[in-house]
Amino acid sequence: MEKYSCIIVEDEPLAAEVLTDYIRQTPFLELKGICSDAIYALELLQRQPIDLIFLDIHLPKLRGYDFIRTLKNQPQIIITTAYREYALEGYELNVVDYLLKPISFNRFLSAINKVRKNIDPVLTQLARQPVGELEAPYILINVNKKRVKIELSEILYIESKKEYISIVTRQQAYLTKYALGDIDQQLDKARFLRIHRSFIVARDKIKAFNATEVEINGIQLPIGRSYKELVLSLLGDPLL
Repeated sequence: MEKYSCIIVEDEPLAAEVLTDYIRQTPFLELKGICSDAIYALELLQRQPIDLIFLDIHLPKLRGYDFIRTLKNQPQIIITTAYREYALEGYELNVVDYLLKPISFNRFLSAINKVRKNIDPVLTQLARQPVGELEAPYILINVNKKRVKIELSEILYIESKKEYISIVTRQQAYLTKYALGDIDQQLDKARFLRIHRSFIVARDKIKAFNATEVEINGIQLPIGRSYKELVLSLLGDPLL
């Protein structure tokens, strides 16, 4: 799996600690340094290439946005701040995302997913062909150091297994290191439906369902409580 180098530019130790923990939980990120001010960050950028910067706005010596304006080859930048009023200025400077403190891990992953699409649009991307083409849409994933192409039409369901996901087809299951929430954002909602924090299903593969579970290929998959209302509104009210 390709890793993206990143640095944290943050003068609040607790905020830097939270981001460090989130980065360590994200397998495709590699933390190269923590900078307490933008001047130190500039020095670090001169020594090595960096793909992504987590940048606070209010920093000693040099303000975060002024720091961005000094960059000739701007890496991907995610703003981390407690002040929502500076968001517009950030997007005018082409930041990827604007995270408000305290930052949740789910919101962090959402921002990172945007970075991945910007840096490597091929990685786990969905290739959607126009209607009528012979080749069906597919997804590319990394399995045992190989790139594997899986036709979307073959997928029965996708299951979260901690830091991995299992993409299950009629023929086999493919295990790859990826977050279920990230792939959920990329899948066509007309074809796939998240029914549980651990399961995404192909809607056309559902053979039966009730208020608590769906059946796919003879397998019973649970409907999570927080997903129940949406799932049943899309599938229709079952006979109870």
